[in-house]
Amino acid sequence: MFEKLKTPEDLFHFKLGAALTMENTVLEMLGNLEEAAQQEQLKEQFRHHADETRQQIANLEQAFGALGEEPDDSPCPAIQGIDKEGKANIKKADDSVVDAVILSGAAETEHHEIAVYEGLIIEADAMGKQDIVRLLQENLEQEQHTLEEIKQATQELARRQFAHAA
Repeated sequence: MFEKLKTPEDLFHFKLGAALTMENTVLEMLGNLEEAAQQEQLKEQFRHHADETRQQIANLEQAFGALGEEPDDSPCPAIQGIDKEGKANIKKADDSVVDAVILSGAAETEHHEIAVYEGLIIEADAMGKQDIVRLLQENLEQEQHTLEEIKQATQELARRQFAHAA
């Protein structure tokens, strides 16, 4: 869409498009992670987060509408890198540690998503776009909640794994 980003608005639209690409990529990743996960509880968490991700995509599309713009598919190489690394690590992992590998990658993904939304919210607020701030804030809160769930699942899994190793 943009040959060169010339204004703060251009940059915001570009980053909003990258966020949309990010969430569409995450939606694909969640399906793959659900398949690879060993524990049913983890599979269920991924199904739930996929539902939230669909809502986040709708919120981003609505943000574009509020700007009077068509949704944009700006690239998001960071999320592609996290996805590629995660797939490679899952292939390397024994079944007994695959859930730990998955949770580690999921935490990295959530941290990235949180950083993206925090930046977009600052910019939307500076532009006086409170309707967009509200949509992005909803996405941010879901990502923060998901990160907390991932941390809890990681702690529980680590306790079980290291209790067996001792």
